[in-house]
Amino acid sequence: MKIIMINGSHRKNGATALILHEMYQKLQTYPNVEIQFYNVADLNMNYCIGCCKCYKNGKCIFNDDIEMLSQKIETADGIIIGSPTYASNVSGHVKVLIDRGHFAIEQLLFKKYAISVSTYENYGGKDTAKILNRLFCYSGATISNSLVIKTPFSSNPFSNPQIHNTLNKATDKLYKDIYKQKTYLYQKIRHFIIFRFGILPFVMKKGNEYQGVVTKWKKHNIKNGKII
Repeated sequence: MKIIMINGSHRKNGATALILHEMYQKLQTYPNVEIQFYNVADLNMNYCIGCCKCYKNGKCIFNDDIEMLSQKIETADGIIIGSPTYASNVSGHVKVLIDRGHFAIEQLLFKKYAISVSTYENYGGKDTAKILNRLFCYSGATISNSLVIKTPFSSNPFSNPQIHNTLNKATDKLYKDIYKQKTYLYQKIRHFIIFRFGILPFVMKKGNEYQGVVTKWKKHNIKNGKII
């Protein structure tokens, strides 16, 4: 079982990072789990320039750490993305990751399980969670859990004793969902509708310009609008 964890905060020892590291420690207690942890602050990331070459060629024109990370995610069973809340939104680093990461159109998270982690001090934490969860849903993932954690800036989130229990339960649920390949019917139906009536016809109209997308669908057994 392979799980990718992404700290979407520039601060490698901030509240978001501390929470993710706690989940990392919990995941290490399970058998046969490989965990890869990435700090966005360490990644070499170019901005998306909107050329759409990735849709035609199956890869971005920039051969940077985002391409490396996308390849790692493609072979994973689960993904955890954490982001602090900036202006009721994800961090700028996470937005670049979303723009560049081959997610929705190419169905990068198809049949994977996901947890979103949103931290905030005053307001907007739920907005950040919605953005991450929408990314997961549109990209084919099953959302195992969504954590919205309020904590003062530059403080230890574990000053709240309930946080440990919340993280342990969420991490345990992710592991069991992956192990049992649990199906959440509402999420499955929602994704099918989004893909079948939104993404699929859009890509088909593009023809050869989106050939790289169709190739990836075949690789992930998404054929003719039927997810198998």
